[in-house]
Amino acid sequence: MPVEKYRHIFLENGPEAQGFTTPPKVVNKDPSLKKDADTHSADLTRQFGEAWRQAEGEQANIHRDRNGIYIEFKSDPGAELVTKSLEDLRSKKVRLLNVREDLEDDQKVTYATVYVSHDKQNHFLDKIEAYAKESKHIDLINSIAEIRKALLIQSFWTDSPELVPKDSKEWCEVWLSSDNPDILAEFEHILTEVNIKSATGFIRFPERMVKLILANRQDLELLTREYDYIAEYRRAKETASFWVSMPKREQADWLRDLQRRLEVVDDAGLSVCILDTGINNGHPLLSPVLRDEDCLTVEPHWGEDDHDGHGTLMGGIVTFGNLEECLVSEQTIKIPHRLESVKILPRPPHTNSPELWGHITAQAVSKAEIQAPHRIRICCLAIAATDTRDRGRPSSWSGQIDNLASGAHEEDNVKRLFIVCVGNITDLQLALDYPNAQLTDSVHDPAQSWNTLTVGAFTELDDIIDPTLEDYLPVARSGQLSPFTTTSITWDNKWPNKPDIVMEGGNLSHDGQGNYDESYDLSLLSTFYDPTRTYFAFHNMTSAATAKAAWLAAQIYSLYPHSWPETVRALMVHSAEWTDQLKLQFLLDETKGSYAKLLRICGYGIPNLDRALYSASNSLTLISEAEIQPYEKKDDNSGYRTKEMHLYDLPWPKEALESLPDNTEVRMRVTLSYFVEPGPGEIGWKDRYRYASYGLRFDVKSPTEDIDQFIRRINAAVRTEEAGHPGTQSAAEHWLIGSTGRDKGSIHSDIWQGTARELAESGVIAIFPIIGWWRERAHLGRVSKRARYSLIVSITTSAEDVDIYTPVANMVGITIPVTVEAF
Repeated sequence: MPVEKYRHIFLENGPEAQGFTTPPKVVNKDPSLKKDADTHSADLTRQFGEAWRQAEGEQANIHRDRNGIYIEFKSDPGAELVTKSLEDLRSKKVRLLNVREDLEDDQKVTYATVYVSHDKQNHFLDKIEAYAKESKHIDLINSIAEIRKALLIQSFWTDSPELVPKDSKEWCEVWLSSDNPDILAEFEHILTEVNIKSATGFIRFPERMVKLILANRQDLELLTREYDYIAEYRRAKETASFWVSMPKREQADWLRDLQRRLEVVDDAGLSVCILDTGINNGHPLLSPVLRDEDCLTVEPHWGEDDHDGHGTLMGGIVTFGNLEECLVSEQTIKIPHRLESVKILPRPPHTNSPELWGHITAQAVSKAEIQAPHRIRICCLAIAATDTRDRGRPSSWSGQIDNLASGAHEEDNVKRLFIVCVGNITDLQLALDYPNAQLTDSVHDPAQSWNTLTVGAFTELDDIIDPTLEDYLPVARSGQLSPFTTTSITWDNKWPNKPDIVMEGGNLSHDGQGNYDESYDLSLLSTFYDPTRTYFAFHNMTSAATAKAAWLAAQIYSLYPHSWPETVRALMVHSAEWTDQLKLQFLLDETKGSYAKLLRICGYGIPNLDRALYSASNSLTLISEAEIQPYEKKDDNSGYRTKEMHLYDLPWPKEALESLPDNTEVRMRVTLSYFVEPGPGEIGWKDRYRYASYGLRFDVKSPTEDIDQFIRRINAAVRTEEAGHPGTQSAAEHWLIGSTGRDKGSIHSDIWQGTARELAESGVIAIFPIIGWWRERAHLGRVSKRARYSLIVSITTSAEDVDIYTPVANMVGITIPVTVEAF
């Protein structure tokens, strides 16, 4: 029966921009140890001189002229190193290359590697002298415990120490401390001279470039001695295979019936671009949505066909969502999007070749955009690294995806929606230790990307029908976390909450004796890559969940084709909820800390297509797409400051809310989504070296505040955060998660709970920036850039007889939409 549903309301009038009050000077409360100035300066002067002599002696034995040397600084155990003062931004002749942490007597020690040009030898000596004689640079010099010549490998290796190559050559990433193409050309010339093999392509970030080389320990030491622009080394990544091949007997009658009921939009301007093993569009169910010209490959000699099956499995779910439901349905199946396939993994033995995966991903996206430049495109990636060593730390791959999503890639300013899988548990035998293994197996690279919609897996499949498995039981029960998925519960708290959402990824069965089975009954139906053998196969794991998420995103785009990628990502998160079973599994209590942990296990839950697409009379969703300028130059040219906040005086159904009984509970959900420009070099990701170009936060006026009090509180919150301390938001008791748990990464969502009368007085929302490298590294020329964001606000009440939608629609001057069919 038709159900009245309304389109969400997009706010045409932008928010009011408010300037910030000038923040007072913040006193540095660095926990460095207090030291005797004369003794400490004498020690550091001696150490610096010895380090310089050793480095110059080392350079005397090389064949190339060097312009400077590498020095390493070390903090006291348990104290901070003031890394932001270890470089000269004006001359760029004193460059901070990387920051590393280690443990000494169970206390954190920070190391920083710095390049110092020969003509800047006195740069630090002058600071040390001024510290002793004039009490200057106290924070910096007190924070330094030791100065020494940088070690050829240890001072530059920012990956796990056990991954340092030995005598045999391994593929490694070299991060150069410049984004100047001439520097890259010079480095490639050196590689040729010393006979070190390199892979094609490179990745560029602000002040960093990444090149892949085949090198052993001696090669890396040689490059460190010979070259002035080494910033760090990391081991290259290998990819995991998520493929399954579970063919079922042919169901030709099903296929023909579904073909008869398909309604495919001709020349659809919306596509899902699957970056995978290729897709075979000879399959009768895929040929209507995947044309020959949209079957692409990164390297022509790889071919465009799917040699493995994984890409075609992805294509079936991306096209149909739930293929089983489509097959048994008698209704017309509308497909509003087309497929694009770009092959990024060739058939063996080419799969053993190393790749700079960020470069390959960028090449794949470029191929699709050149082929069809005017399409709305969703990029779907279900390929991940085999290891989990990053644990939230940005990599060249995740950083390049953030580049592509934000439009910073080659500064093309094209925003892109990426949907990426979290990666599967590394050992299915360990998956039987459920759910402990899933909590300790970390999300795989590149799913730590800030700007992606990262997808984990839950399952509703727990009914085993196969008679050969009558003694087997499902590992998970319906509504629980899938045994295949990974989580970010072990990550450092500064990294984003991943996954963002979970989708159906199938289940695993076991016999209680340590044996397991990936049974058909516990998997999703999809399309088989060789239709001459069978039409259907089953798909599972987090790649299947990612394909389902891409299908859902396509449904949103088809209804709201002019939406920004930030908005589609936000609507998927905004519509998500946790099942009762997930909360019973992982929510220890109703505290904000417990909800923060739940976020790191299963994100915001399972998206609901109906909520993502439509409002109702008692469920109102407002959407704003806006631009903000986070920073500006000070009037006296003495530096840079935070520029503006946005205030939304929302069109609020105040009278309708106030008409409800006093104890009527209502919920307001707020979601803020934006794409950051990454700064992924390993320089500590704090101070001026933050990973994000900028950050945004939201806050809501409390029922007892007036506007002036609210604005003053936001100003105070920004100053507090700039001082390095998280702010405390108003009406904390109303928020389900709270700012400490939700304000990670570049998408933030929370649920406000209270009475209708309280919500009636809470119709003002502030969007405000926090500090990022656009402001702190102003010499890069981004300080005045404007930034986009999407804000979604929903009000929901259980009272079915109240209409909160119509009053708001009238206020903003839109016509009440026509009735649509229920899903």
